Amino acid sequence: MLAKFIHGLSALLQQVIQMVRGAQDTPETTRYQVIPRDHHSISRQGISEPAKKVLHRLNKAGFDAYLVGGGVRDLLLGLSPKDYDIATNATPEEVHELFRNSRLIGRRFRLVHVLFGREMIEVTTFRGNPEDAKQKQSHSVNDQGRLLRDNVYGNQEEDALRRDFTVNALYYDIRDFTVHDYAQGVADLKDRQLRLIGDPVTRYREDPVRMLRAIRFAVKLDFEIAPDTAAPIHEQAHLLKDIPPARLFEEILKLFTAGQGEATYQLLQEYDLFAPLFPDTDSALEEGESDEVIRQALANTDRRVRENKPITPYFLFAALLWPALRVNWRRHLDRGEPNYQALHLAAGEVQARQSQSIAIPKRFAVPMKELWELQVRLPKRQGNRADLLLEHPRFRAAYDFLLVRENAGEDCDNLGDWWTRYQDADEEQRRQLIKSMAPASKPRKRRRRSPRTT
Repeated sequence: MLAKFIHGLSALLQQVIQMVRGAQDTPETTRYQVIPRDHHSISRQGISEPAKKVLHRLNKAGFDAYLVGGGVRDLLLGLSPKDYDIATNATPEEVHELFRNSRLIGRRFRLVHVLFGREMIEVTTFRGNPEDAKQKQSHSVNDQGRLLRDNVYGNQEEDALRRDFTVNALYYDIRDFTVHDYAQGVADLKDRQLRLIGDPVTRYREDPVRMLRAIRFAVKLDFEIAPDTAAPIHEQAHLLKDIPPARLFEEILKLFTAGQGEATYQLLQEYDLFAPLFPDTDSALEEGESDEVIRQALANTDRRVRENKPITPYFLFAALLWPALRVNWRRHLDRGEPNYQALHLAAGEVQARQSQSIAIPKRFAVPMKELWELQVRLPKRQGNRADLLLEHPRFRAAYDFLLVRENAGEDCDNLGDWWTRYQDADEEQRRQLIKSMAPASKPRKRRRRSPRTT
């Protein structure tokens, strides 16, 4: 009864606020509206059962809880959300106490993960105004304006206006099936436009990763980035250098493994965001190296995503860093170092420098280097070397990478075709393939004996 009373009172207050705002000349981006069930397309059947369980339990315990962000956005667009996030006025500790299958995480943003087998529901507490003197100790920024800690709690409106994009500031209330729109997000959805809430420069300085999110959402949703949101990106791109390399690794995976990697790469280049992420590759491209291997690898990855086939992050990073590797490889060759050693040294240098921008975990960095080094070993097929290479755990990835290189226009002396035929051949055919590539042996000269002298 108490929960119902609180909800009724909250709904009444929201209506009063809406009436007051309607009477005032409120800026368009902060005009609040409640959209009833018969005016939107969201159905409870489209929401996962775990998400509904979390919403109902929080509501039953007397808390306000809403489906929020990308889940609401995707449902309104007729898409199937991959993740479901929930916002509530319950503190992280209160949420954790309600769900035994949950864990508290985060320092920068304190939140709760509620686990249902393989599905995870993320629950956050409404963020508040950092100017609240009582909570300033829970909010801090660095000299550039980047948020270092943000655990200031507030109400639903404050939470909405502190989110990144208008289309992500939408809340679905499962109690009365309404959608709450605080920043004209529904209008931007209809216009297929991605717009930041608040001053774009300030918002990018708070969290430069928002620039990458703008690219990712624009490509994923096929939206235009609003002019005022797009304008500062070129000048603010350098701020990505201040983001922890481990965090950027996760963002890169989101950018390039969602099935729109090739289009994402193009947009990153257009907005000058690729250079701070892959500085060595960008320098190599400036020196005249081709990026066709990158484009071919991303196109192949996009196709595999569409076909629900597995993808390997180390293959992607091997392609993204290939132009940088080629430049460094040549430098070592010019110093007179043997081919394999030159590549080995170049690979180590490229990896070391790249780790200052994006921290590639060892489980991906090691096979990436093996894939590169196999590009030198694949041409060496005499004797039993070809059979030994077939047994190498990275052979298939190295072979696929070789085909990418050839499709990108690199001259590999038809090596890809040879390996394609070798894999499909029987034992006798394999011996013939190896024999056919061996240089014809020269007739052995008989040594003439010198005449004996007596």
